[in-house]
Amino acid sequence: MPTLRRLAAALAAAAPVLGWAQDSLTIYSSAAPGTLDARALANAGEGASIPGYAVVREERSFTLKPGHNTLRVEDVPAMIDPTTVAFTSLTDPKGTRVVEQSFEFDLTSTAKLLSRYLGREITVEQARGQSVESITGTLVGTQGGLTLKQPDGSVRIVSSNAGVRLPSLPGGLISKPALVWDIEAAAAGNQKARLSFQAGGMTWWADYNLTYSEPKPETCKVDVGAWVTIVNQSGASFDGARVKLIAGDVQRAQPRGNIYPQALAAPAREAKVADGFVEKAFFEYHMYTLGRTTSLAQNSTKQIELFPTAAGVGCEKTLVYQGQAMPYYRGGPVTDRNYGVQGNRKVDIYLRVKNSKANGLGVPLPAGRVRVSRADEADGALEFIGEDVIDHTARDETVQVKLGSAFDVVGERKQLDYRVDSNARWIEEDIEVRVRNQKPDEAVQVHVRENLYRWSNWTILRHSGGDFVKDDSRTIDFPLRIAAKSEAVVRYTVRYTW
Repeated sequence: MPTLRRLAAALAAAAPVLGWAQDSLTIYSSAAPGTLDARALANAGEGASIPGYAVVREERSFTLKPGHNTLRVEDVPAMIDPTTVAFTSLTDPKGTRVVEQSFEFDLTSTAKLLSRYLGREITVEQARGQSVESITGTLVGTQGGLTLKQPDGSVRIVSSNAGVRLPSLPGGLISKPALVWDIEAAAAGNQKARLSFQAGGMTWWADYNLTYSEPKPETCKVDVGAWVTIVNQSGASFDGARVKLIAGDVQRAQPRGNIYPQALAAPAREAKVADGFVEKAFFEYHMYTLGRTTSLAQNSTKQIELFPTAAGVGCEKTLVYQGQAMPYYRGGPVTDRNYGVQGNRKVDIYLRVKNSKANGLGVPLPAGRVRVSRADEADGALEFIGEDVIDHTARDETVQVKLGSAFDVVGERKQLDYRVDSNARWIEEDIEVRVRNQKPDEAVQVHVRENLYRWSNWTILRHSGGDFVKDDSRTIDFPLRIAAKSEAVVRYTVRYTW
């Protein structure tokens, strides 16, 4: 006979995979861009939640009689929000009325089965070497093993690994979640009805794969591929689903409590076909509608191409040096000479892509992770060179991706002098920034970005090494062109007043 563990597995196997032949499935995501991946969800422990949900709609036919009817629909997702369930008759909406509706989700389990047999006689079979011992008694406890009262009044505790034989399956237990409606119908006959509800345990996100190239000196291009990953831990499988995705920050009241996911299967990548996603504006958001039906198994992820690869999209590689730490204004002028002086030597690499039709792209980009690779000329293999996350990006906006820090370009920042007169209410500071390009045969363009953090009123009294651009109320930018194996030096004096 099976052990208790095997009994639990048998019960799970006896309940078929839940299926829901829906008319449409609209999936929303509330995840921060780039914070989810299939491995993290697969390894999620108890208490983890799926940041998203879906609106499910289906049309079904029912045979009703005049007066009171009870309709029961099984194979629905376990993560239904019962407050969102709606039943609408399409055949006779005026004559068909929902009196009550309920969601039954108290499913059969090993513990519940055994609890129904407390005080009743059961048979337990336990392995003893090569033989099996049968023990019959009245079940009086299930904690820490099975406690059986013997006919002679003695008590025997049996390991929870023992097999259990139950005389029959008790009534009142359900193997599938179900929606139940009490309906009043004015007339008998066949009616078509639309069912809809929201279900948790579903989400989606976008992943972008960019292949970087430099077809000409100091120019760059990227091939942009985009995939959607859909996660289903709703408690049901969806077969032949018409899928829509909503991109945008849709406000939703957050319920208390968590959704507890089970382990995910490995992602399944959908084969490329002609009927992919079609994008359109929808209210103040964007909707992506899949041009074909697809299936979403319970406890699985699926990847589908968001749009065909856009080849040869123009880009700009930028090196940025921010030598100082990133301090912020305090409640008054910062007169401490050491405030903000500590810095770094790293020169960061950024990739900028104009999301315009003229640049070879021009599609609304849902939030997600951007991975960038470049082909190795020696063998043609694509090698990873950096990744970042982007928020929802409209057409004609610019995507900026931080790839990492340059190896051969190094920065150095110093405070050369500092003067303050608190009575006259001014501070003067002399700053020197050096950027060295150690590449043997390649010039670089570097933006030296300085944050003028001591006070809001400032003036650059003098500067050398190049002109600057005022980016905003506290930031100036020195664009530098640095030849191979050379150094550029910027010096400036800033005066703060208050």
